[in-house]
Amino acid sequence: MGLEKHRAASGKDFGFAVITVSDTRELATDRGGDTLVEAVLGAGHRVVLRELVRDEPDEIRAALARAVAAEEVDLVLFTGGTGIAPRDVTAATLETEFDGAIPGFGELFRSLSYREIGSATILSRATAGFLNRRIVFALPGSPKALRLAMDEIILKEAGHLVSQVRG
Repeated sequence: MGLEKHRAASGKDFGFAVITVSDTRELATDRGGDTLVEAVLGAGHRVVLRELVRDEPDEIRAALARAVAAEEVDLVLFTGGTGIAPRDVTAATLETEFDGAIPGFGELFRSLSYREIGSATILSRATAGFLNRRIVFALPGSPKALRLAMDEIILKEAGHLVSQVRG
C-alpha cells in the first residue's frame, strides 16, 4: 500500500491529550496549550484531556500515565520543558518512560526549525516516542514552534503513526 493510501486508511478522527509543563503558567495564560488545542480542533480531531503540571519529573510521569491510560487518547502532546535550562526536564523524563523512541521526529523538527531560527535550534530537545500503544510528543512552549510541529509533522503523520503503533 502506498504512503498516501496508508495514511488515508488509518483514520481521521483522533483523540489528543494536551499537557503543558510549566511552573509559571495557568490554564488561563497557557498560550502553548491553547495553540495545540486550536491546531487539533482545526484539523477535525478531539482534545479529550488537557492538563497543566509543574516542571517536576513525578508530575510529568503522572500526567503521562493518566494520558496513556485513557482509552480515548491516541496521541499525547506535551508542551514546555524541552530546552536545556535546569528546570527543562520534560524530554529527559518522558524518554525514560517510552516503550520505544521515534528519533526521526526530533531530527525533522530541528531541521525545519533551522530554516526559521537558525542555529538556535540546537537548544531544542523536542522528542517523541510511544508508550502503551499511544504516540507521545515533547514539544517546545513557543506557539510558533508548536504550529510548525503540528502543521508540518504531527497532523500530517497522525494517522500513520497511530496505525503503526496500534498494529
